[in-house]
Amino acid sequence: MSKITLRKARDGDIPALKQVLQETFEGTWMPHISAASAQRYVETDIGGRYVDEYWRDLAIAEVDGEVAGLIHWRDDFIEAVHVKADRQGQGVGRALLSHAEQQIAAAGFEQARLETDTFNMPAQRVYRATGYVEKDRYPDDEWDSGFTTVLFVKPLEVVTG
Repeated sequence: MSKITLRKARDGDIPALKQVLQETFEGTWMPHISAASAQRYVETDIGGRYVDEYWRDLAIAEVDGEVAGLIHWRDDFIEAVHVKADRQGQGVGRALLSHAEQQIAAAGFEQARLETDTFNMPAQRVYRATGYVEKDRYPDDEWDSGFTTVLFVKPLEVVTG
């Protein structure tokens, strides 16, 4: 298995980061959302705009010199975790989650929180396997497709210095 390297995103990573989001949108979300929601995503370049706005805050996983995934968190909330399809099942997502959890704990937070939708069973399996517990369910307003969002929480050991 190839070594996973974690680091902060650099401006040279922007095209690869956009590609990761495009790929995960097409593979994970597009089969489940309405045609109108998919068209809106593409026409307004939601993923591209997200990278343009937040790339400085992203951590990436690199495998064999290529961007394999990304993670973004604010305070104790993990905003986004995306892993390229050809790197799923290789520990990339787990490495990204562990990295974010360490940073969240070091910032003094006692838990990490994240969300996914009920149809995203692969993500739910990873979250449960890494210690996350379902805490709530509520309507997902983002996609206008009748989804239910699942909130997961994981207790963290706060690092004291």
